[in-house]
Amino acid sequence: MSKILIEDLMVNFRIYHDRSPSLKDYFSNLFKSKNGSAYSDFAALKHVSLEISPGQRVGIIGHNGAGKSTLLKALCGIYPPTMGRIQLEGRVAPLLEIGAGFHPEYTGRENIYLNGSILGLKKKQIQAIEEQVIEFAEVEAFIDTPVKYYSTGMYMRLAFSLATATEPDILILDEVFAGGDASFVEKAKNRMLNMIDKAEIMIMVSHDHNLIRTLCNRFVWVDHGRIVADGDSEEIIDRYLSGSVPPLEGN
Repeated sequence: MSKILIEDLMVNFRIYHDRSPSLKDYFSNLFKSKNGSAYSDFAALKHVSLEISPGQRVGIIGHNGAGKSTLLKALCGIYPPTMGRIQLEGRVAPLLEIGAGFHPEYTGRENIYLNGSILGLKKKQIQAIEEQVIEFAEVEAFIDTPVKYYSTGMYMRLAFSLATATEPDILILDEVFAGGDASFVEKAKNRMLNMIDKAEIMIMVSHDHNLIRTLCNRFVWVDHGRIVADGDSEEIIDRYLSGSVPPLEGN
């Protein structure tokens, strides 16, 4: 049974104030105190706690820089917790920065194996889906060509096809983009809806709030790194869109 448990999660980033320090200055800054001017710490997530159960489709809303994408990247292990813990039970498919793991000098086929391993797939699993990925992406004629020669649409179609080739227990989405003509976009949309239907848990970030209303049955409002509202009522989205002050309740 799939499950996501987040307890008192904090994720801090270090912000350096010297835009272009010399190597000498860089090493000298390592010994400066926190009260010095070399850097400051920024809390992107502050004491976030969530429990997500099977059957829940969670839409995360909030202004730019509120911590939405940071939360998803922490769930996927990209950002380690500064404090607190994350527990995930089930096979996870992260659809965040699609194609980010592609190497421009490698062919499309080689990148299927490279990116597939990054996504946690074994070689036999990649072999089992290889031809299906190529066919769905509509890049058969170019699959053994380095991806640096691909158009943006070809690149994104191949990346999207690979990222959506398996059926995960937990699906994590962040503004998924599928490049291509209208027929491919429609095909990609149907594939995504099928993945969402089959996943036990889905958690997503999108600026398309109509899409969140359609796909989600739980809404989490994040503001300045904190959860300020969490529930199954669309009133949460309405209050956010109306520019209301975030509610006081929450984490």
